[in-house]
Amino acid sequence: MVEEHTGDGKASGGSRAGAAKPAAGGAPGPGAPGPGLSRRRLGGRLLTLGGVLLLHAALPGAAGAAGSPAERRALQGLRLRYGSARQAGLVDRHLEAAADEARRFLGPSPEHPYYAGAVVLAGRGRTIALHRAMGEAVRYADYDGRTDRAREFPAAQRIPMAEDTVFDLASLTKLFTSLLAVQQMERGRLELEAPVDRYLPEFTGGGKELITVRQLLTHTSGLRSWAPFYQQPTRAGQLRLLCGVRPQDTPGTVYRYSDLNLIALQLLLERITGHTLDLLLHDEITAPLGMHRTRYNPPRSWRRVTAATEIQRPPWSGLDRGLVWGEVHDENAYALGGVAGHAGIFGTAFDLAVLARTLLDGGVYVGRRILRPASVELLFTDFNTAFPGDDHGLGFELYQHWYMGAMATPHSAGHTGFTGTSLVLDPSTDSFLILLGNSVHPVRTWRAGSAPRVAVGNRFARAVPVRTKHGGPAWYSGMETAGSGTLTLPPLTPATASARLRCALWWDTVPGEGAFHLEASADGQTWEPLPFSTLRSTGGTPEQWPRGSVGGWSGRIWHHLEAPLTPWAGRPVHLRLRHTATGRYVGRGVYADLIRVSEPARLLFTEDRPADASRIQATGWTRSAD
Repeated sequence: MVEEHTGDGKASGGSRAGAAKPAAGGAPGPGAPGPGLSRRRLGGRLLTLGGVLLLHAALPGAAGAAGSPAERRALQGLRLRYGSARQAGLVDRHLEAAADEARRFLGPSPEHPYYAGAVVLAGRGRTIALHRAMGEAVRYADYDGRTDRAREFPAAQRIPMAEDTVFDLASLTKLFTSLLAVQQMERGRLELEAPVDRYLPEFTGGGKELITVRQLLTHTSGLRSWAPFYQQPTRAGQLRLLCGVRPQDTPGTVYRYSDLNLIALQLLLERITGHTLDLLLHDEITAPLGMHRTRYNPPRSWRRVTAATEIQRPPWSGLDRGLVWGEVHDENAYALGGVAGHAGIFGTAFDLAVLARTLLDGGVYVGRRILRPASVELLFTDFNTAFPGDDHGLGFELYQHWYMGAMATPHSAGHTGFTGTSLVLDPSTDSFLILLGNSVHPVRTWRAGSAPRVAVGNRFARAVPVRTKHGGPAWYSGMETAGSGTLTLPPLTPATASARLRCALWWDTVPGEGAFHLEASADGQTWEPLPFSTLRSTGGTPEQWPRGSVGGWSGRIWHHLEAPLTPWAGRPVHLRLRHTATGRYVGRGVYADLIRVSEPARLLFTEDRPADASRIQATGWTRSAD
């Protein structure tokens, strides 16, 4: 079932019905030549030329990937373990706040509960530091669409949520299908840039012959988002429906999230391997990794440990099935026998943590390898550079604040599922977050958006500390939406044109919706931008910011900021640091440390001096050690 798009063009966290997003600037599609060659664009071009092995050889840092400390530990057979926040390198109070946020949505959100129950799991490295179950796995017996009221099971018949509750993972299934496809690329049976009809000759007509395997995996095929397979009573009729669909747009020219892409990929994989998708899932992923609670079509014996989903009746559902519990929720996956490329897999939070750890370790877990490190690069490489804001690897969505919250970075990968599931991996912090909720129980219309995912993601991102070199606190902007604040220094009078403001700066804001500003004023009332430069603490070439502001992703490292005060020589100047957050989502925030104003002969201001520090006027900024 596709995810719904909200007004800002992002999926609401349930089903994405999708408006297509054309290539930026009328570009012909992903991979089109452009100025500059980023690592991610380089990956896309190398794949076109030579596939996985060439990518592995040419990507920066890839040569040593197989010998990285993380992978060496994985090959030694180290498993996930449960431990404290401190053992995971996390801040306990913020980690607890993530669980509190998940629990908050058991109440009115804003009218009905967002979900009847949920399981949240979060960790860093090999340590699971948070694993909580809350609410109920089975609560509602029936639903009346005319009155918008649900009938609950008697208290004795309800089933509480447990840490090992099995969930219908919905569109998280797409990730597994994508992994299976990349495995076939490793084995030389499948080419990323090959047309789909090379493997499925019947997949042609109306422009479908132009669709490539990559376009299926990145939702740039031009196919519509959905088709009613459940209206076809036979498998043959379902296949005719898929093969009869014509692209709505020229392949490669739009981004449109579509279940049809992964259904087509399923048929392709089954054709080239001679095995059904459920068998491939078991043999190639879940059995090697020991994910024993992840599968299609769970047996009847699992029902009591499985979260119920929707009470399905028309008109809100395409089928009249009553309470769906222990069977796949998605109508099309149900019609396809429970095994589909876009939906149908059931699993637990712990099993998803195993998958997360496997990918963060380059494709291996407890000595069992399912992908090469170079193949994992494919999953996390943005092939949709022509569609800004719709960053997408092979199967995985990248850098999506609308459900990742402040965990979103250019390296973060994940996905959501219509039933209320989500998975986020952040290689930059070696962390992972899983939130599983039965948000369509009792009905899909009781929830909208991804508010719990964002709230929990924000809190978990805050649990990953930002440390100063000296180990003490720094000024912190916070993570409030629509927030702003200023750090204003006392008026100073530089004697020479060599005066400089310097500080350490760390930032992570939503591109275009949050920024750090440095400003100067003669009277403390009217402010103007103060240009500055930054130099990464790891070295390199200084970057110039002539407009006096910077935002987006800074690489999760400290930068040395320097701002000349040349125009203010010989006259008083007020200086301030300002942060803004104007959108619905926020990043990890802005930190400033060791603020100083000096010139060759003297130190005009330094927050190291208690007298100077006491004169800083802070609005919206606080001192924080993490």
